[in-house]
Amino acid sequence: MSELFDTHAPGYDADSFHPLVADTLVDGLSRGPSLLVDVATGTGAAAFAALRLNPAAVLAVDFSPAMIKQARQKAARLDPEGRISWQVAPAVPLPLDDASADAVVCASALHFLGAAALADWRRVLRPGGRLAFSISLAQRLRRDGAFGELMPRDLALPSTAEEAAALATDAGFHAATAHLVTSHDGDRVREVFAVFAEG
Repeated sequence: MSELFDTHAPGYDADSFHPLVADTLVDGLSRGPSLLVDVATGTGAAAFAALRLNPAAVLAVDFSPAMIKQARQKAARLDPEGRISWQVAPAVPLPLDDASADAVVCASALHFLGAAALADWRRVLRPGGRLAFSISLAQRLRRDGAFGELMPRDLALPSTAEEAAALATDAGFHAATAHLVTSHDGDRVREVFAVFAEG
């Protein structure tokens, strides 16, 4: 499965959409977390954006070696202090102890991880820790082709912001909110819901 993502690593975040989503999620978090975890980091857009929160440490996890390789190459310029630790590892379960993280971010990958990811994020978050994730709209995401075959069917994609927030609430998170993030690139429109909640 990781090989399919490896092939997309070179141009994965070449457009403006991934940075837009990453920035939106990070902007909804509090400054100064001791540990922020970027789940399914890809080439690191959310991990790099999180540095402006002045975290003590960032753990960025992805199961694609090629994605992590790209992120490490970018880190020489974007993270010269080396605050981000890059790890090739599954997103579920995360390689973390229970209640060890102050914040969890997951940009546009939950539809590949399924409901088990939400339970695992609750596990690793400290009480009161913050969660920020994006999720594709049901009417926008096609579950076909090579990528579609990898998507678990145990997570209903939302059609409204209320349904997106309910994904977090139903998994046991509190104070969940969601709003639409839209990007226009010529005639192409890309949309996801940004969801924020408290553990």
